[in-house]
Amino acid sequence: MSGSTGLLTEGQDLRIVGFLCNWCSYGGADTAGVARFEQPTDLRVIRVPCSGRIDPLFIARALLSGADGVLVSGCHPRDCHYAEGNFYARRRFEMLKQFLSVTGIDPERFHYTWVSASEGQRWQDVVTSFTERIRKLGPATKMAGGTGYDEECLKEIAAAVSLGDQCPCHKEKA
Repeated sequence: MSGSTGLLTEGQDLRIVGFLCNWCSYGGADTAGVARFEQPTDLRVIRVPCSGRIDPLFIARALLSGADGVLVSGCHPRDCHYAEGNFYARRRFEMLKQFLSVTGIDPERFHYTWVSASEGQRWQDVVTSFTERIRKLGPATKMAGGTGYDEECLKEIAAAVSLGDQCPCHKEKA
């Protein structure tokens, strides 16, 4: 299930989903764009308030639905605008990597990283190297029972992300 369905044809787009922290990584992507750094166009961005808001099930759902890869990017550790969000995220993402192997999804199809708003060049490097990795893996095999990759799936995931501040990193400190 984790294999590819064949080689990509020239010009064929990958289906990569990117969850980007509003405060840092989204700004880093914007900085790269403003600086006109050349970068792949295969990434479909879902802007999130914090990497700590990302439920690993959002990532699993995207992969099970046929996304070729998922990239998550947030603030650098100790620089989170919500103090601890990326620490929660890192713990969840490490567990998710172990879980993906069990499900038959190649863990190489998932990557998380930290990019600040001022790191446009770093963002370009991250998105380019991840896209190259996914291109080498080839298109993802649709999982049995998956709904198929489409923009509606991304819209549903984005809506779930925006439901509220339910994770511990967003609750007000007493």
